[in-house]
Amino acid sequence: MKKIILTVISLIGISLLSTSLQAQTYILEKTIPLPGDGGYDYVSIDKVNHRLYASHGTSVNVVDLQTEKPTGIIQGMKGVHGIAIVDKLNRGFISDGKANAVVAFDLKTLKIIATIPLADAKGPDAIIYDPYSDRLFTFNGDSNNSSVVDPKSMKQVGTVALGGAPEFAASDGKGKIYNNLEDKNSLNVIDSKALKVIKNYSLAPCGGPTGIALDENNQRAFSVCRENKGMSVIDLNSGKVITTLPIGAGVDAVAYDPETKLIFCSNGDGTTTIIKQESADNYKVVQTLQTQNRAKTLALDTKTHKIYLSVAKFEPGTRKALTNTFTILVYKQQ
Repeated sequence: MKKIILTVISLIGISLLSTSLQAQTYILEKTIPLPGDGGYDYVSIDKVNHRLYASHGTSVNVVDLQTEKPTGIIQGMKGVHGIAIVDKLNRGFISDGKANAVVAFDLKTLKIIATIPLADAKGPDAIIYDPYSDRLFTFNGDSNNSSVVDPKSMKQVGTVALGGAPEFAASDGKGKIYNNLEDKNSLNVIDSKALKVIKNYSLAPCGGPTGIALDENNQRAFSVCRENKGMSVIDLNSGKVITTLPIGAGVDAVAYDPETKLIFCSNGDGTTTIIKQESADNYKVVQTLQTQNRAKTLALDTKTHKIYLSVAKFEPGTRKALTNTFTILVYKQQ
């Protein structure tokens, strides 16, 4: 009888493990072709209006996430990078890197309503909205600073010296912004009201950090790094690097799903490394998802748990994207 009970328990355990592993497996659901040509960078999601914004050369393509079909395009810029959303004002903001400006648009009509020149800024790249200070921050890769914009007046209200070349940034919504410095292999902690860097943490062994995501409940940051092909987990209270896990080559973005405890690292080598958070200090790679070469940026919809990656085809041996090959790859849990 004991053997039978043990066998049943063992079978149940195997079944539960199989179900758990299956729930962590991502597969390609569909592709969403988008018009136009040019390069691409950030992908952002407006959770309130269920829209995805994808930077694309001099334009931003907009996708309705309820139908997963193109719904519009914002045109007329010089070199688009990031997109930040301020739903309470019905406004979106785009960092135009080649114009050294932020472009504001209406979320309902997708019409441009203002172009905001940035003083002392060269190459604005990432852009985020910090709800605590009610300000926008651009991260300017060629001038080692951050431009601060008031989304209401649509004017620049400050500048933050960063001490290095900034990459992605993330706000904790409580007054702190965390920003990777790619050339310094370090992490800045920015006071979003005082507009100054208050701490800087070494990310060693991380080299060339790009994307960053936050686990606010456990006070952890996830920084992905190109030089050592790793994702480092940082204790935000001490600045200590807890562990570093192997990921693919050419990483750009990272996203964290607080419900499934999965972390997604999108790599330019045609993979997305999926990591499971077992506890605040314990992690393991659970899937190397095959995507498409140069699909290095992604956005996570925390409602559906789908991930969206932007990519295009290129002329062989060049960095020139082929016209009308821009696509959003959609992956879902199996």
